[in-house]
Amino acid sequence: MKKIFSIFVAAIMMATLAGGAMAAENDAMVRIVHASPDAPAVDVYVDDKAVVEGAEFKAATDYMNLPAGEHKVEIYAAGTMGTEEPVISQMLTVEEGMAYTVAAANTLDNLELVVAQDSMEVTEGMTKVRVGHLSPDAPTVDVGPIGGDALFSGAEFKAITDYKELDPGTYDLEIRTPEGDQVLDLSGTMLEENTVYSVFAINTADQLEVLVLKDYTLMPGSMPETGMGGAAEEDASSLPIALASVVLGGAAIAFVARKKLVK
Repeated sequence: MKKIFSIFVAAIMMATLAGGAMAAENDAMVRIVHASPDAPAVDVYVDDKAVVEGAEFKAATDYMNLPAGEHKVEIYAAGTMGTEEPVISQMLTVEEGMAYTVAAANTLDNLELVVAQDSMEVTEGMTKVRVGHLSPDAPTVDVGPIGGDALFSGAEFKAITDYKELDPGTYDLEIRTPEGDQVLDLSGTMLEENTVYSVFAINTADQLEVLVLKDYTLMPGSMPETGMGGAAEEDASSLPIALASVVLGGAAIAFVARKKLVK
């Protein structure tokens, strides 16, 4: 069934890992996340051109440059373009020098796009993090230190919080209901200095896990730059076990697959 969603988005500038390529003049940057737990692998087309092929659940692309302006975005079940209707078709307007995270979320029957505004700014020597709730059947949650005040409160499905700037270090965090019942233990969460993170709760409530994307890293003494890379996959040694993979009722190994961008 074809589902059409029309979204107009304005965002703030951003980038990812140091050493990434500069975004072209007049471009915006967009990364795509497959966050629908029961949806098949998908192909993504922008203005009738394939930009992502065979992206499976939990895959996240690097940032892609798009010229500023309006673009047609269509998502198909992998390999069905030309034979099936897209599962999502929308017009997306992007602005010069800005960056966007676009997540295909919800269950397959209710698939929709959730668009986040990304940040490329962090105070030197600090860290910055936000939380996104992309689990379609999980309850409203708070995130904060175990037994402490919430850093993020009342996040419902499809909510993406504002960023919070924190001192870098290791935090014993938890995801919990507003009533205080723990949903996920995120003890040992490492937040590195000069780095901006997005932490997305994904999958169904009984298999809840988190997907950690590094939005931007500031090199000390440098000016922020727009760049490519680092959005999809982190070295396992650089992330705490709790963030790399946490499943309700027990730990499991999860993967975040970087998908090939079609030139």
